Amino acid sequence: MSNMTGLPFDDIRDLVARMPGPDDDAGAAVRARDARLTKPAGSLGRLEGLVEWLAAWQSRSAPRVDRPVVCIYAANHGIAARGVSAFPQSVTQQMVDNFAAGGAAINQICLAYDFGLKVLDLALEHPTPDIVEADAFDEAGCAATIAFGMESIAGGMDLLVTGEMGIANTTVAAALYHALYGGTADEWVGRGTGVDDEGLKRKSDAVAAAVARIEGTRDPLEILRRLGGREIAAMVGALIAARFERVPVVVDGFVATAAAAILHAMDPTAIDHVLIGHVSAENAHREVVRRLGKDPLLSLGMRLGEGTGAALAASLVRTAALTHAGMATFEQAGVDDKA
Repeated sequence: MSNMTGLPFDDIRDLVARMPGPDDDAGAAVRARDARLTKPAGSLGRLEGLVEWLAAWQSRSAPRVDRPVVCIYAANHGIAARGVSAFPQSVTQQMVDNFAAGGAAINQICLAYDFGLKVLDLALEHPTPDIVEADAFDEAGCAATIAFGMESIAGGMDLLVTGEMGIANTTVAAALYHALYGGTADEWVGRGTGVDDEGLKRKSDAVAAAVARIEGTRDPLEILRRLGGREIAAMVGALIAARFERVPVVVDGFVATAAAAILHAMDPTAIDHVLIGHVSAENAHREVVRRLGKDPLLSLGMRLGEGTGAALAASLVRTAALTHAGMATFEQAGVDDKA
């Protein structure tokens, strides 16, 4: 996926249309081995399905997770000036510095499970415009950010975990969902980092105004261009590139799921290689996940972002692969099969 700078929207649409499908033979090989493992059929529940999903999208009959990487995409947003977050915009850069110093929650989770961590700074010193008043990008800028996301998975990984950091980005994500799915702004807006009632009202009003400004826009890439943040556009690119590179993806919460929602609106099969790691405590995430036809792996009441919930879910994906690979069959163990 190299040399993608300046990729126009038509080329992005073409890439999505040409995404490779699952390797059904690899999935079948996993099912066949699973049927011979020393356990009752189906007794490992969703772990069994995770191995089959991993095999189909890695195109490996013996799937494994040796190089899982959490990618955090960080961006700033002009709409933060409207008081839609409990924290000032300066916190985005400060948290990026905290990631680099090893002091954030995601650092500890990566340490616990031996996951790689990449933090991608998407021009933090240049926030996207206030989307109540202006489009977030022109087409070239949005396409270039998607292309950056495609390049971000370079370096080798066999499981991608997407997360984000960006003050006010739950406002941006809510605007994207409102534009994609309709309803009222209140249905898609939550408290994010913990805004009070007045902040919640400002946030809902901002989302309603931003979506009203682009009324009539239906094309998902245009919705992304007009309302989206850089981190969400980059994650769209990462999901596309991962599909071509045969890298399954575990997506984090409310904001990270917005990238999957854009692709799903383009083609529902475009996120078949994506697992939603957890359902966020953020107000509307469960409804978004339902619309995507996904079943989150975890529900822990989390709403931090940073890829934290997805990384915990990815640890189960890795465990599922190791369990499948390491278990003996009935024949190997000398255990009698069922009568």
